[in-house]
Amino acid sequence: MLIGGKREAILLLIGDVLFFLIALWLTLTVRTFTAPTANAFYNHLEPFVLLALAWIAVFFITGLYDKHTALFKQRLPSIILNAQVANIVIAALFFFLIPYFGITPKLTLFIYLIISSLLIVVWRLYLFPLLGIRRKEKTLVLGSGEELNELTREIHVNPRYNLRVAQAIDLNAVDNVDLLQEELAKHIDTNTMITVIADTRSEKLGPFLPLFYNLAFLHVRLRFLDFHKVYESVFSRVPLSLLRYSWVLENISLTPKVFHDVIKRVIDIVSAIMLGIPSLIAYPCVWAAIRLGGPGALFIVQERVGKNNRMIHIVKFRTMTGDDKGSEVLASKNTVTRVGNILRKTRIDELPQLWNILKGDISFIGPRPELPALVTRYEEEIPYYNVRHVIQPGLSGWAQIYHDRHPHHGTDVEATREKLSYDLYYIKNRSLVLDAQIFLKTIKTLLSRSGA
Repeated sequence: MLIGGKREAILLLIGDVLFFLIALWLTLTVRTFTAPTANAFYNHLEPFVLLALAWIAVFFITGLYDKHTALFKQRLPSIILNAQVANIVIAALFFFLIPYFGITPKLTLFIYLIISSLLIVVWRLYLFPLLGIRRKEKTLVLGSGEELNELTREIHVNPRYNLRVAQAIDLNAVDNVDLLQEELAKHIDTNTMITVIADTRSEKLGPFLPLFYNLAFLHVRLRFLDFHKVYESVFSRVPLSLLRYSWVLENISLTPKVFHDVIKRVIDIVSAIMLGIPSLIAYPCVWAAIRLGGPGALFIVQERVGKNNRMIHIVKFRTMTGDDKGSEVLASKNTVTRVGNILRKTRIDELPQLWNILKGDISFIGPRPELPALVTRYEEEIPYYNVRHVIQPGLSGWAQIYHDRHPHHGTDVEATREKLSYDLYYIKNRSLVLDAQIFLKTIKTLLSRSGA
């Protein structure tokens, strides 16, 4: 595939592990002023490998294995710094609080933290980008609308793509096909690789297909890619221009994914019990805090739309001065109490939903359930919006992790339209691996107090 996102992530992972091992060898060398023996290295290897695994999990949560890591080079130093701060805390827990992982002297750990941090920064910022230096392929992009602009702009500004857009053509704006074919022919060179990214579903692509078909037999090194598949691979969302009844029927199966659904349900039940029972300890404290904020009930029950458009009732701690069973969507934020604001930011207000998970109304992972009134409006204004209800909703989902414009307790048709593209991506590609990725990313969301 064009993007090579998985290959990039694997390469980054291999490099991280390699430099963690090099850091351990250098640490022992610096500590003793001599190269470590095999026994000395292996004696330190087990606890440091466990530490490295924990660090890799932190790297994943902070986004250092995401597709667009190389694009945000200017942000990498701060991301790595934040990750390493978390890693230092983890290291302290490993080696100072858990005797099994004790390494003496502690100076060894201190030296390792410094060396490993420096190596990771050098690897991520300077060495890894060098691996992507290669000749860029001339690329022709044939699509339409804003999605054409988005994809062209992404390829242009992201240095990790081995592509150079020679021409982008909006098929909806084509007036003279013959002149445009002549223009395209100027970019064809038998000595270079040509990549064509085209909207194969567009009827207006038809006049151009004979040109590309003939080129395939003229010893031109031609690579032909589907526009929508490339778009989905780059942005991790379904292009909404693709949506048709045929696409929904082809890609959104109503047949349960038995293995995924059973394992996911078992995980939901076990996790809800393990988290729900200990969380009962916090209930008296939350009740006292809510009472201090003013009179009213401890819990509120909100009606939401669940799987197959079935009405479900989710339970939350009350966070507003009045009855917030659903009207808070259109209410001012001033109605949120001071205590309620803290409960929302820390997600404590959602603790009672663990019992909704246990009951089976929602899952830990899935599209967020919406209020019936908003669903009615969105179904009228957003085509295929009700497709998101073919699976069980969840506390956290793909859209909550990657879509940063979704409305917070409000109504926004355009933002919700874009959010739908992420929900459809999850429904189409849902798997235990994707669920695990969302779970880990949710940890970052909770710690940063973002999302909705």
